[in-house]
Amino acid sequence: MKAIVAHAAKDLRLEDVASEDPGPGQVSIRMAAGGICGSDLHYYNHGGFGTVRLKEPMILGHEVAGHITALGDGVTGLSVGQLVAVSPSRPCHDCKYCHIGAHNHCLNMRFYGSAMPFPHIQGAFREALVADATQCAVADGLSAGEAAVGEPLAVCLHAAKQAGDMVGKRVLVTGCGPIGMLCILVARRAGAAEIIATDITPFTLDMARKIGADATINVAEDQGALDKFASDKGHFDVLFECSGVATALASTIPALRPGATIVQLGLGGDMMLPVQAMTAKELQLKGSFRFHAEFFTGVELMQKGLIDVKPLITHTLPMKDAVEAFELASDRTKAVKAQIAFA
Repeated sequence: MKAIVAHAAKDLRLEDVASEDPGPGQVSIRMAAGGICGSDLHYYNHGGFGTVRLKEPMILGHEVAGHITALGDGVTGLSVGQLVAVSPSRPCHDCKYCHIGAHNHCLNMRFYGSAMPFPHIQGAFREALVADATQCAVADGLSAGEAAVGEPLAVCLHAAKQAGDMVGKRVLVTGCGPIGMLCILVARRAGAAEIIATDITPFTLDMARKIGADATINVAEDQGALDKFASDKGHFDVLFECSGVATALASTIPALRPGATIVQLGLGGDMMLPVQAMTAKELQLKGSFRFHAEFFTGVELMQKGLIDVKPLITHTLPMKDAVEAFELASDRTKAVKAQIAFA
């Protein structure tokens, strides 16, 4: 079968890889759709991010959905032909963090398409995938493309959990890529009274307004646009920092009220922080890393029509055009979520 394999920066190949049969507790899935994530783009454009580098060829991809083609022994609750969203999170369930329910910090995590360990964990951008039945969320009523958004939506649901109660709160989102957009949708569903988003491209800001942001700010055109929110020690209760850019975070500090919560999602390498100003305002800085149970919650919310991700899927290209798809996904003046169709 074919798979999309990264060898180095700008070296993406469609290659033949071995097929597998499902074992006990596993299912075989014919892939239907896969979303290109920011981490995939880091591997494609730069060969990695921070200290994480490609050291061997690696199949990319972890935002996927497909149809079950075979069931392994002992699998119940699933059937051949069902569309499932596949969680890329495969914790060991046996380390000290799994035992306390912090599965996203598993010491032996096997997360699709990750170069963090070596040998690397191969990804899910392939024509067929064998997965544990426990990874599969039945996605009846959704398109394959919507189901494949289950993973980034779970990231944002976990971030919302880090932020805490958002009912009636004023929320700032910096960075309107797919994660920033999904944070807007999640914050609105969680009861935020006001959501303002910042970015540097008109295309993404226009999309942010369409999906529910009350206002948007192009910080490339007006770097002091947040100044008006600095009076009386700040305006916003929650910041979802989705850009991973140090200057973006620093520029928000005057606009955050004392005691506000910063949830850092963007990963752009180490960041210098204005610690003195943050301390004086007693700001709470919380990291947000991956997810676990939120994956199934996200699929259910989409099925119930409570979160609509369809507007975010701006492009879908066939597997043979993977390089074009990755180039398009890298262009934030044209694309929000670019997906690959495997069939």
